[in-house]
Amino acid sequence: MRLVNICWVCILIKLIKRKILNNISKFTSYIAGPVISIILALVTGGIMIALTGQDPLLVYSIMFADTLGNSYGIGQVLFKATPLIFTGLSIAFAFRAGLFNIGAEGQMTVGAFAAAWAGFTFVNLPWIILIPLSAAAGFAAGALWGGIAGILKAKYGSHEVINTIMLNFIALAITSYLVNNVYLVPATIHTPEISPNAVLLRFDSLTGIFKGSPFNTSFVLAIAACIIVYVLINKTRFGYRIKTYGHSPNAAEYARMKIKKILTSAMVIAGGIAGLAGMNFVNGYKHYFELGFSENAGYVGIAVALIARNNPFAIIIVSIFFGILDYGGLTVNTMVPKEIVTILQGMIILFIISITKISEKFINQRKINRAPAD
Repeated sequence: MRLVNICWVCILIKLIKRKILNNISKFTSYIAGPVISIILALVTGGIMIALTGQDPLLVYSIMFADTLGNSYGIGQVLFKATPLIFTGLSIAFAFRAGLFNIGAEGQMTVGAFAAAWAGFTFVNLPWIILIPLSAAAGFAAGALWGGIAGILKAKYGSHEVINTIMLNFIALAITSYLVNNVYLVPATIHTPEISPNAVLLRFDSLTGIFKGSPFNTSFVLAIAACIIVYVLINKTRFGYRIKTYGHSPNAAEYARMKIKKILTSAMVIAGGIAGLAGMNFVNGYKHYFELGFSENAGYVGIAVALIARNNPFAIIIVSIFFGILDYGGLTVNTMVPKEIVTILQGMIILFIISITKISEKFINQRKINRAPAD
């Protein structure tokens, strides 16, 4: 009897040990990896700053103090983070279906133009109708742009990376033509201003804080989008099908899922989410569509999704971090070249990929070593 108890204790210890190791692996993959990557990138950036003759600790301290040390800086950070939440979420949603959506930049561009068009066309509508209409126009335009890539992938097998890259250029060309030849305000590079009824309120006018910053209520829409996507992915049959295909296309086909519908729907929704990103600028800040407004938010969203591991709530945190880097780079622009921030972003991505691969190799090797010999 005592021997049996000892055996049970040994089995229990082994199971607990295995559980702990699995949890450590998950922690390394989901939390420690990104944190270590950010630290390594900051160290590398510090070395580059030192090579310019500046004190890295001083530069970083000024950067973080000016971004997080006052309400104006925090407002600027959250303003910069808002479009990244949309584009990161868009790319993450497509990733869930096994699709690499490089087209968030183009989807955001056409969405921003459509939101502006609705805003300056239906000027007599009340705000309670015009703001949702502007948002719907932005979502629909982005969804259309994403849907084109989805249909090409589903029907003809054309790779979504090539499709979305080409669609980015087409989006830029079409919006440039429309602005320059149809809706141009003389002596500018932007469209007419949207109706005041299409303007999203700024938080400084609502709460009295973040004074002077362009931080606006499109941030609330971004948070709502994260919640909706989380529920859609994790609590619905459609989300289950998306994840199943993304994890194993063969299993999805074996289960007789409608693959073409999954691919098209995933890109339509991803495009629609990216299409909403432009509202931060159009409806919340400048109140018109302007060429070159995006600041590459569609491409930075790829980094956001990768670092957040496609988790909607982690995307919010990572977007805020990138907002700190973006606005923080402006605060120290007189001390170091602005390209330092771009280098930091690139280094973070490289370290993330490297650490993820090393972690996966370690986990796979441990599984092989643990497997019983033939």
